[in-house]
Formats: sequence, structure tokens, C-alpha cells
Amino acid sequence: MELQNYIKESLNIKDPNIIFDDKMETHSTHREYHAKLDYNPPKCPACQGQMAKYDFQKPCKIPYLETVGFKVLIRLKKRRFKCKACGKMTIAKTSLVRENHQIPNIINHKITEKLMSREAMTKIANDLSVSVSTVYRQLDRHEYQTDLNHLPQVMSWDEYAFKKGKMSFIAQDFESNKIIAILDGRTQAVIKKYFMRYSYKIRKRVKVITMDMFSPYYDIAKSLFPNAEIVLDRFHIIQNLSRAMNRFRIQIMNQFDRKSHEYRALKRYWKLIQQDSRKLSDKRFYRPTFRAHLTNHEIVKRLLSYSDELKQHYELYQCLLFHFQEKQTEHFFGLIADTIKEVNPSFKTVFSTFLKDQDKIINAMMLPYSNAKLEATNNLIKVIKRNAFGFRNFTNFKKRILIALNMQKERTNLILSRC
Repeated sequence: MELQNYIKESLNIKDPNIIFDDKMETHSTHREYHAKLDYNPPKCPACQGQMAKYDFQKPCKIPYLETVGFKVLIRLKKRRFKCKACGKMTIAKTSLVRENHQIPNIINHKITEKLMSREAMTKIANDLSVSVSTVYRQLDRHEYQTDLNHLPQVMSWDEYAFKKGKMSFIAQDFESNKIIAILDGRTQAVIKKYFMRYSYKIRKRVKVITMDMFSPYYDIAKSLFPNAEIVLDRFHIIQNLSRAMNRFRIQIMNQFDRKSHEYRALKRYWKLIQQDSRKLSDKRFYRPTFRAHLTNHEIVKRLLSYSDELKQHYELYQCLLFHFQEKQTEHFFGLIADTIKEVNPSFKTVFSTFLKDQDKIINAMMLPYSNAKLEATNNLIKVIKRNAFGFRNFTNFKKRILIALNMQKERTNLILSRC
């Protein structure tokens, strides 16, 4: 009796009608426990007559959580009952598993918990000794209803790659990080169809939408959310400037012979030209390219001495970085307007884009919002997709993202040993 109680307590089984046998089979891969489910005959569900005990059903195999490093299998015999009046047969029920199921509820809860992490479906199935189909069935049980009576005041928009060459749309609440929409496509028609389900009154409450510099989003955002200010992500603004500087550096570099010292120096220390000059290190190290001990400031000075044109664009680039980071909007756009006709075409394209989106860039400089949180969410989506080696079904992919990001996780307090 003590062994039976110990087994029930160790497996955390609360049903008093389950009685374990004294024997336990230990295999190289798992342990098997034998048990019976039996209780007094209930009333007949068909005629409400009295039922009688009949016999035991063939033992069903119930996979259970791992204990003491061993996977566990419970072979449970369920009592069958037969009605004396109408002859109807029923099977004993237990809180351990749902009716007509062999996967216990605790395993289903554990599957959901693991779906909230970044693990692949096959790994979840292997860890819990169930089939991959069981994991997918548990995934399908989760249904998310969209609350059409609420939209956050601050939203973030972005896109992510579902399949190679196919981008999908994602929208997130800036404050709570809850996913608002995951759409199979990023066209204006797809986005409009989704958000038009919200009433005009609800859509008017949206005050700010942060996004990257994907111009098709501008018009659809303004038409759907008339009171919303569009804020471009600051990282993407600086990235455009940085790429223009890098393209121009390559043009200057290619003017030199590939075996020349200038070519090798401009190719090796490209990051220093991209970097903010105020953040360059003053530590002195030996530089093999120059065969001398130099600081980063001294390296940049030598690189700029190779071309007057490179020096002029570098100084312009650094001035724009300074004005942007100090939120000096007048100086930033004034400098762009004064130099747009004289700069290299790689800069001219970027400057034209900045002048066209001037109001949105000013919002980015003045308002404390960005797409940083949504970019972190996109990184998690990439990890989920990579661990699963891709998804063929968009619905499964969407559910997996919503479970991982929208479900609240219970915090587990770690028990640390003390010496």
C-alpha cells in the first residue's frame, strides 16, 4: 500500500479511483506502471437505470511526464459497466485523461508550455514521448478571437519572411508587445481588408504608427487611421545614410589598383568610416596594414587623405549623424537641402527620400517611439522558423507565433543549492 501511495504522489495523480499495482517494470528506455480504474457503478446515461460492473477494458498506454531521468508509461485498465435494463455499455472516466483519449491532460499542458518556447515540433514530441501529430493537434486547439472593440494608441508595423521571396505583415502593440495582426502578405489590399473590420470610431483612436521606410505603408496607414502620426524607425534612417557612405567608399576604393596600399586600407578599415567619429577609440594598437601603432582616429585621418572627395562626404556624413542624434531638425534638413545638388548620386538618392518623408523623419526625431520592440519580435519569429526548418502551413506558423508571444507564461522560481 505504501508503494502504491508513493507512486501516485511521485506522479502527482489525484484521482482516488486509480489503483496502482505493486509491480513496476524498468526498461532501458522507460518505466512502466500498471494500474486499474475502478469505482461503484453509476446510473445508466440512456435509461437512468442501475448499471453493474462488467469487466476491464484492454490496458491503454498512457505516456506520462519523465521522472528521475526515466520516461514513464502507464498501462491503465478501465472498468466497463453494463446496464441491467437496456444493456448499454460504458467505460469508467477519470480526470487523468479525457474521454476516448490516451494522452493525459498534464502532457497536453506541457505541450502548450513548450509551444511557448522556440523548440521545434519534433523535439517537443520526442521529449514528451508522443507523436508529432499529437503536438499539432494540441496546437490546433488554440483559437484566438480578435477583439474588434479595441486598438492600441501606438502600433508598430513591419514585415517578416514566411517563405523565401514572400513577405508577410505583422502589427504589434507598442506598449504591451501583444501581436495585433499576422497577415499572409503585405499588400495594401490585404492590410486594408483586415483593419476595415474595426469601426471608424475605433480606428480614430490610434495616435502613432511606427514603421520602417517601406513607402506603400504610408498611404494605407493614413487612409485607415486618420488621426495617426507616422514615425519612421530611427535605425532605418541611419542605415540609409550609412549605406550611402559605404557605397561611396567602394567607388573611391575601386579607383585604386587592387594591389595598392590605399585599396587594401580602404577595404580593411571600412567600419571606421561608417562609425560615429565621436565614438572612435583612442587606444593605440599595432596595425599591420600601416606597419605602425595607430589609434582609430589616426587611421581615419590617413584613409581620408587618399581622396579629397571622400573627406568631404565623410565630414558631411558625420555632421548629419550629429544633427540627427542631437535632434536638430532644422540643421539636419537644411544641410541636406544645401548639399543635395553637389553630392555623389549615392547620397543624392537618400537625400531625396529624406526630403520627401521629412514630416515622418521629424516625428522620429521628436517622439520617443521606434520599431525596436517589433524587430526583437521578428528575431524570435526567425528563431522559431529556423528551429522548425520552415513551415509549409501559414495557419500553423501563425498559431505558433501567437502562442509564443501572446500567451502569459508562469514564472518558475529556481531552487538553488547552497553549500
